[in-house]
Amino acid sequence: MRILFACLITIIEHLSDIYTPFLQLNKRKVIFLYMYDISAGWFKQSHKVCSPNYNDRPENIAVDAIVIHSISLPPGCYEGDDISHFFVNELDCDKDPFYDEIRGLEVSAHLLIRRTGELVQYVNLHSRAWHAGQSQLDEQENCNDFSIGIELEGTDNSPFEMAQYNTLTGVVDALMDYFPKITQERIIGHSDIAPGRKTDPGTGFNWALLAKKIGKKG
Repeated sequence: MRILFACLITIIEHLSDIYTPFLQLNKRKVIFLYMYDISAGWFKQSHKVCSPNYNDRPENIAVDAIVIHSISLPPGCYEGDDISHFFVNELDCDKDPFYDEIRGLEVSAHLLIRRTGELVQYVNLHSRAWHAGQSQLDEQENCNDFSIGIELEGTDNSPFEMAQYNTLTGVVDALMDYFPKITQERIIGHSDIAPGRKTDPGTGFNWALLAKKIGKKG
């Protein structure tokens, strides 16, 4: 695998004159070139951090939606592992004054995409992660029952990194293959299902770019 990855880097660098406007050659950011694979509810390319904050989905409920969120802990800070600590109930809430607002909360998402494009998975896709809270999509309430929650490391009012869009595209394509009832119309933001209560992923998220990239694999 390492040899194959090194060869891939070499090929990209030789084609940089053509692809430089579209690819960042930093080796940490070529992760999006993977064809993302899911096995038994887990992304093979993810860093697994198991959260206890989940339960079973209701019977006879199909997964047919993706909810996109944004998060950074503390807000605007993109260093460290406090998001993971939060999702596994191990956050030191005395570390920052903001953490008093989330002290005692038990939440999770299925996936987190960090600023570098790294993919972290906390909950099996077949399980019900606790990401949406009180929510409604069309006539369906309790969106946790039928959705996949994806957190992007960021804030509600700042742009996201191209590496994150690249990973998100591969992840969404894989999810749409794995859960065929997910359509582009059912890829929504947290603010869409909890208006007035939530604002993420916010004004910095480029929905048009995501729509353009979905389905363009390879």
